[in-house]
Formats: sequence, C-alpha cells, structure tokens
Amino acid sequence: MRGLESLAGGRGAGVSHDTIVPMSRRGFLKLTGMAGGGLALGLAGGTDLAQAEGGAKSNPPSPPQAFVIIAPDNTVTIAVNRLEFGQGVHTALPMVLADELDVDWKNVRSILAPAGDAYRDPGFGIQMTGGSTALMHSFTQYRELGARARAMLVTAAARQWNVDPASCSAMQGVVTSGSHRATYGELANAAMALPVPQDVVLKDPSQFRLIGKPMPRLDAASKLRGDPVFGIDTRLDGMVVAVVAHPPRFGGKVKSFNADKTRAIKGVIEVMQVPVDRGGSGVAVVATGYWPAKQGRDALQIEWEDAGSKVSTQALYEEYSTLAMQPGLVALPFENGAMQQALSGAARVIDAEYRLPYLAHAPMEPLNCTMQAEISGNRATSVKVWVGSQFQTVDQEAIARTLSLPVEKVTLNTMMAGGGFGRRAVPTSDYLVESAGVFRAWVAKGRTEPLKVMWSREDDIKGGYYRPLHVHRARIGLDAKGQVVGWQHAIVGQSIVMGTPFEAVLVKNGVDATMTEGIVENEYALPMQVTAHHPKVDVAVLWWRSVGNTHTGFVKETLIDEMATAAKQDPVAWRMARLDAKRHARHRAALQLATKQAGYGKRKLPKGQAWGVAVHESFGTVVAYVVEVSVVKGEARVHRVTAGVHCNRVVNPLTAEAQVQGACIFGLSMIRPGFAIEMENGVVRNSNFPDYPPPRMPDAPRIDVFFVPSEDAPAGLGEPGVPPIAPAVANALFRLTGKRQRQLPFVL
Repeated sequence: MRGLESLAGGRGAGVSHDTIVPMSRRGFLKLTGMAGGGLALGLAGGTDLAQAEGGAKSNPPSPPQAFVIIAPDNTVTIAVNRLEFGQGVHTALPMVLADELDVDWKNVRSILAPAGDAYRDPGFGIQMTGGSTALMHSFTQYRELGARARAMLVTAAARQWNVDPASCSAMQGVVTSGSHRATYGELANAAMALPVPQDVVLKDPSQFRLIGKPMPRLDAASKLRGDPVFGIDTRLDGMVVAVVAHPPRFGGKVKSFNADKTRAIKGVIEVMQVPVDRGGSGVAVVATGYWPAKQGRDALQIEWEDAGSKVSTQALYEEYSTLAMQPGLVALPFENGAMQQALSGAARVIDAEYRLPYLAHAPMEPLNCTMQAEISGNRATSVKVWVGSQFQTVDQEAIARTLSLPVEKVTLNTMMAGGGFGRRAVPTSDYLVESAGVFRAWVAKGRTEPLKVMWSREDDIKGGYYRPLHVHRARIGLDAKGQVVGWQHAIVGQSIVMGTPFEAVLVKNGVDATMTEGIVENEYALPMQVTAHHPKVDVAVLWWRSVGNTHTGFVKETLIDEMATAAKQDPVAWRMARLDAKRHARHRAALQLATKQAGYGKRKLPKGQAWGVAVHESFGTVVAYVVEVSVVKGEARVHRVTAGVHCNRVVNPLTAEAQVQGACIFGLSMIRPGFAIEMENGVVRNSNFPDYPPPRMPDAPRIDVFFVPSEDAPAGLGEPGVPPIAPAVANALFRLTGKRQRQLPFVL
C-alpha cells in the first residue's frame, strides 16, 4: 500500500483539499426510503490511479452516493466508505463528519456503504480498506462533507428567517439566530434544494467536540446483543448453501468423481464440477444448509490429477538461503559502492541468517459470499452480492467479469466482517470469483434460488493465500569500538504484487517495495546496502497485517539490539543517539514515552524477567514497545507491554488503544510454537487453530498504550502495532538466555 500512499501525498500527509471533488446540485440524491424526505449529501471523487500517475483526468463518477442523511426526526445516518471488521472505522469516520456537522452524537447512526464510485478512496481511486488508510485518507474528506452539510443547513435557515447567514450559529443539531430556532431535521428539505458550497471553512481543532474524545463504538451495544448481520449471517428466502471440495495441491484438477453417496445425504440438492483459483478445478456440493453440504462434500469420492504445486517448506528455505548469498536486485545502494571493502576491514562481522515462514490470515469469520440474481433463460442478467469485502471496486468488477455482466448490473452490499488481516483484499478476488463460478453453474442448471458459498477455516488455511516465506541474510561489520562500518542485507521472498494491477506502482527496478519496506528507510543512518530476490514459487501470496514490516521489522530491530550489545551500550540509548532529532523526532518521542511509562531502567523487574525494546514505523505511525518477559516451561512469557505510539492526531482514543492492543496480540502470534504454515510436496500440513495456534487468553499480557500528543492529520493505526512486538520479546529473551532468535516462530 505504501507506494500508493505516496500518490496521495505521502505517508501521514493526509489527503489534500483538491482531491475532494465539489458537487453541484446534481450531486444530491433524495433517498426517500432512508431519509424520509430529509437531506442526503453525497460526494463524488477521488484521484484514480491513471490520474495519479499523470494520465488524463477522469470525469467524476455520476451519480454520487449519499454519505450523510438527515431525517426529519433529526437522526443523522452517515455512510462509511470502508469495511468494518473490528478496527472501529464504523465509529471513527462518523465522528469526524458529525464533529464538523456539529450534531448531537446520540442522534448519529452509521451504515456501511455499498460498492459505488462515490465511495472510492480519495487517494487510491478505488473503494477499499487496507494499508491503514481509512482515517489517513478520509479524515479531510469526511470533515468537508460535514462542513458542507452544516453550511447548507445554515443557509436554508437564514433564507427562511430572512437574516444574514453570519448571524446564524449551528450547534448540536440546531440552528439559531436571535429568537429563531430550528433543528437540522426541520431544515433538511430546504437545505437539499440549495447548491453545494464549493468552499467551506473547517473548524479550528480547538472547537472539536468529538474528535479526540473517547467515544463508545456505535456498533458496540448491537454486537453485544448479536444484532449485526455479518456476511456469514446473510439469510435470504429460499437460499441454499454451497461448499467446494478444493484440490489438495494448489492448481490441482479433478480427474473424476463419484457423488452417489453425496446425493444420498438428506438436504443435498446438486453436485457440480467448478473452476477454482489458480487454474484448478473442484467439486461444489449445494444443499439446504451448511451442514448437509459439508457432509455431502465429505462423502465425495474424487480422483485428482497428479498435478499442481510440489512445494516443500524445508526445500524452499535451503533454496532461499543459497539465493541470499548471491548478488540481487539493489533496493538500497551503498553510497560509495565499497561494501565488501568495508566488511573485509571490519574488526568483527555479525553474520546472521533469518528464516520466516508462510503465514495464513485465519480470520475468525471464514470466507463467504451470498448471491441472488435476476435470471433470463439460464443466465443471470443482474446480481446482488452480500460480502465483507476489503476491495469493493476490484471484487465488483471481478464478479461482473465472471458472470459476463456489465459492472453496473452487480450490486455489492458491504457486510460487516469478522476479521480479515488482508485476506479479504485479494487482487485476484479469488474466493469471490470462485463463488461467482459456482453461482453461474447453479443458474446454468436452471436454478433460481439465492446461493451462499461458504469456506471452512480448514479450506482457507489449507488452500488460501499466505504471507510469503522469507530468508534474510545480514553481514554487519563492526570496528574495534563496536561501531558499524558496513551493513550488507539480502532479502529473498516472493513478490506480493507482481502480476497484479499494483505492480506498476509498487515494483521499481524489479524490486517489490512491499518486501523491503521497513528496512530500506534506514532511520538509524547506518552504512547500509539492501538487495532483493523474488523467486517464482507456485504458492499464492498476499499481504498480511502490516505487510513487509512483519518480517523486516523483526530482523531490523533484533539486529539493532545486537549492534547495541556489541557497542556495550544500552539499547535505548544506542537508538536515541542515532535517531536524528529532526527527521526522526516522532521515533524519539514514541520511544521516550514508552520507556518513561514502563519505568525502563528505573524499576527493578522480578527475578527471572528481563526488559526488551523495539521501535518501528509503518503506515505513517511509529510504535515503540517496552516488554517484560520471562521463560516459562521453555516458552516466552510476556507479562507486560508498554506502548508509546505516535500516530499524529488520535480521533477516538478508545478504538485507537484497542487497535494497538489487538495488533500487539496479533504480532505475538508470530512467536508462538507451531505458528507457521508448513508445506510438504505441495500440500499444506496445517488445518485449523489446533495446529496453527494463535495466542489464547492466558497468553495475553497486560498492554498499556500511550499516545504522543499531536495536531497533525491522522496516520495509519490498524497495522503499525504488529511489527515491533516480536523483536522486543526476542531482545528480552537474549538477556535471559544469551541466544539470539533468528527465526519465527521462536525456538528456545
């Protein structure tokens, strides 16, 4: 996502006002079913990729969808242009708009926007949730929406009362002028008839009533009651459920199958051979519900062609290890080109190889997609889709292609999702293309019932997309005083974006920037060279929460700790001495805040515990962790984590704290014994949580989160808490065991 962020003005820069496309009166939609005759304000816009890369400016999408609906009863409904899957955007973006609108928070509701041009990310040009960009890119967008709506309500009131608009004030959903008073709901119809102001004055931050205040999530109470409908909860009249038997190897195909036993199971309706991802084929079982469909799949007798991937994890590690010692593509050049000379003259050389496994996303809600169509003959003429999509634009277009429909004939409804971590943002739209293929085969059989395709967690872990396996090799030369004279670093791993629409932006000089991010920034200003290799492997790979930083952050921050030890310096002092006071003031502030709040170096830890420290920037946010760790029964036990976070302005401290805590736990999964996808002869050996074990409640440490105060526009927050936790724990373990951790998960 990082290369795309630069198109929007750089990480942490927010989105400039000129990316917001002003609208004329035509930009309004009167949503009679939802607004009840109220005000519906929409926004067209966003800079698409062609425009951002210097191409011709595209016309604003038309008609725009509604973002804010003010009903006569003063209820304000705000559409969220992202996917809500636990990160709190369902509350944070409405807070931003409602603050500028100046409405009473108790009257605010929020909905997830369907796929639509109006909801495209202002920086990326597609509707999506990823790269920790929701607030970073839409903070200004939603502020301007609120400010425009408020200006129109004030103008409507001034005209109704025949007074100067400057004499009117709008506060908490009410406009007043002298003795005049009207609620937003009473003014909504008149305001809707007015043109949209192109220029609006945004509030001074000192006037914020909601932004920066800890606000309960709008969806918290309903989730406690079990009310929200997630994708997997979608129920339609007459709906049937399909599960697919996938090939045991990636790209495998059905040679033949016998479904006699399957068809004998009560509830099974149809059995069909269907295409699946990566050019393979599988068998779909359609039934009256998930359980009979699964039972039917279990009863299938399938003979698979001896085709597909033959990848084995251990063989890849050996291959990658050899590649890491060979010249690669230069991602960060060494200025004088004399790295070998610097290393050969070093008093001591740290020679380290790191091995980092494939990782599955394993969201709590397995993948699913529900489709319903208008049908003519044996083909769909239009289709409605219910899915928790991170890539609404990409997925809508992929479904349209698969069903041979115009995009406008595909209505994609964004459902809440139970986690994603990147898995619901797939450039190939794999599980949605598969679902559309099953639905197409279903319709071709003359069937008209709505159909839901469901994956089990085993399906996804054994046949999904993975964070790539990597090998890092570092050679670091030190002089007699332990100072670094040269750092040669090679990274070997598959490219996530080559062969996707993101390649043009994220691959430069043959190097995938998502693999080297987090280390090429070289914030410690060391004499460093980074090279990369991108081997072609028959395993589908994808971003995993915090993308390349998941491995580069671990390798970098454990090596930094090793350099500090070699120099006989405290690891915090070593970092502070090398982080530039101007260019890396945010790193310094986060690290100082974490160490102060933890009592690092001042508070004595219990016997058998040790401190560990790491600091890392990703997606515009710096996170520093200070951890307190012991070893219990041969495993790392994290007792407390203190986080210092610099993410610029914090919109909602409650959800921001939860984001960091959740990311910390997520990052701790990487150190857990067994948390690695193991492949043998093209078959994934893991299947579910018992053999791919995330942290459990007893494994969760106390996590205290502190934010550095800032008035700058928000940076990303969904992912930056992941990278620094594993190295912080590894650094503590070194102090306890004297052993450096060179792989994930840890081996003590």
